[in-house]
Amino acid sequence: MIEGASKRLEQWMHRRVAMHAGGPVLELGAGTLNHLKFESSAIQHGYDIVEPFTELFSGNSSLGAVRHVYRQQTEILQRQAYGRIISIAVLEHLTDLPRELARSGRLLKADGVFQAGIPSQGGFAWWLGWRCTTGVSYWLRNRLDKGVIMRHEHVNSAPEIIALVRYFFKEVAIVRFPLPHHQLSLYAYIEARKPNLSRCEEVLAAC
Repeated sequence: MIEGASKRLEQWMHRRVAMHAGGPVLELGAGTLNHLKFESSAIQHGYDIVEPFTELFSGNSSLGAVRHVYRQQTEILQRQAYGRIISIAVLEHLTDLPRELARSGRLLKADGVFQAGIPSQGGFAWWLGWRCTTGVSYWLRNRLDKGVIMRHEHVNSAPEIIALVRYFFKEVAIVRFPLPHHQLSLYAYIEARKPNLSRCEEVLAAC
């Protein structure tokens, strides 16, 4: 029941990202393909995914709607290949976030859009929210503090993610839910356009 409420709240990120049409689409960290059901109109334009853990979607009936599966962005050789690059609850986990954003900027079409839904990691409402929902259920199930897991899994805070997106993209808009302030929101939606290709190339050249 508690985790069900949390998942219903998370759907705000999925629905917000899916408000845009067009493609082709590249989803970063597609996981169990749980976002595909929100993108029925985008699939016709071509829907590719990046997901290194193939066990997450192996045998999934939705896999037939996916055009290409990549383990990482570096496998995609074509520049400016996508009209939309999206991610939902992924960027906070990436240990090499600057380079991943730089690669996304290079893969995005000139008139494309980078979209991300992220938890308001580092904010009070987000901390209180997971402590009182999934934190409780995790403790009841495992007798372990989920906060320890979160500190290892969520390596990027929401302000850090937004600052990096603003570094790599010239136009960035932020929408928060349910209230328009970092400390009072549970999730944030990022919409970024016009990648700064010189910055992308500079960061990638330093690899």
